[in-house]
Amino acid sequence: MAARSGLAALGAGRRAWNLPARLSAGLPGCWLRRGYVVGRAESPPTFGLLFDIDGVLVRGHRVIPAALEAFGKLTNSQGQMRVPVVFVTNAGNVLQHSKAQELSDLLGYKVDPDQVILSHSPMKLFVQYHNKRMLVSGQGPLVENARSLGFQNVVTVDELRVAFPELDMVDLERRPKTTVIGAPRNDFSAIEGVLLLGEPVRWETSLQLIMDVLLSNGNPGTGLVTAPYPHLPVLASNMDLLWMAEAKMPRFGHGTFLLCLETIYRKVTGKELRYEGLMGKPSILTYQYAEAMIRQQAERRGWPAPIRKLYAIGDNPVSDVYGANLFHQYLQMAKHGEEGHGTGGQQKQRPPAAQSCASILVSTGIYSSQDAGSEVPTSGGAEPFHGHRDFSFRPELLKASHVVGDVREAVQLVFQKEGWG
Repeated sequence: MAARSGLAALGAGRRAWNLPARLSAGLPGCWLRRGYVVGRAESPPTFGLLFDIDGVLVRGHRVIPAALEAFGKLTNSQGQMRVPVVFVTNAGNVLQHSKAQELSDLLGYKVDPDQVILSHSPMKLFVQYHNKRMLVSGQGPLVENARSLGFQNVVTVDELRVAFPELDMVDLERRPKTTVIGAPRNDFSAIEGVLLLGEPVRWETSLQLIMDVLLSNGNPGTGLVTAPYPHLPVLASNMDLLWMAEAKMPRFGHGTFLLCLETIYRKVTGKELRYEGLMGKPSILTYQYAEAMIRQQAERRGWPAPIRKLYAIGDNPVSDVYGANLFHQYLQMAKHGEEGHGTGGQQKQRPPAAQSCASILVSTGIYSSQDAGSEVPTSGGAEPFHGHRDFSFRPELLKASHVVGDVREAVQLVFQKEGWG
């Protein structure tokens, strides 16, 4: 990939008129590079950036050209970020280090794994469930992902299906040819909770077996007469109803799968499915986690100034804009010592150092260029609200602080606001 051009620090863009090296060496606090006089150092950043990935930096597996320009502005001559940056995605069917490598290859900038926040990353904080036997749903490296989050005793839907083949009956081709009806198995330890890391491949199998576990209190095949309620703890990540890939129209996301599961559970039991933890954008928990990662990154780089402002750049009003605005409200309440929104029974985190979070909406994804210049959909009329059931429709949270064409314009806007030129 072509080398990136770093944005000069102080005095960027000023020609040195081919000054001899001995003269340029004498300039106070400056050195000569590529015909420009640049500053030795710039003031430490007091702001950080949260980038969505799909629809902002990439479409499917293709990088959006504006992203390369944006990261040319963000990196210095050594290829380092000039400000703390994290990538906050609702993707979850991939390993953290694999996503970091993919971004590195696409952007031409070394992305560290701890800069990538997947939808389920905050599950690391739910330590009270890490030793429990959990059913995990999704696709890709499920077991490896669950263990990296701290869960050491997991059972996949496929493993459960093998243990109880009579449970999966939708696909005629996969039905067991012979079934033995007898005493329930006593060599299969009870399941104590459910992890929903991302959309599975065979929805009918996952929906059926997750329901079996919830209705049987973790003992599928026992045939309990009365479904227990409250049911076993459920931790879920990624509430996106839709997401943008190479197709012209949005694709179903894990939020669509959750909607199916919630509807089936309510229809069968007459009660609501409850979550012990619901994370991924727009959950406040995800932004708390991202803010902590931004703070740690700044500390590792030795930047002394606290990171007071966050800018969240995304393409989805329902997840990116709503989440950033919701977190901004949380920060305002925290600043005044008020009790914020509950985020579940996870391990307590340090109070946030950030004082604000601005939402920047780009028009290269879910919110497309065809919508640019018009009012962002607020679902007040015919436009339906695509947010999750547990996040009420609040029109003011769907309005972005800024609307721009692409991520390059977003970075340029932030620099202008912060006086970085």
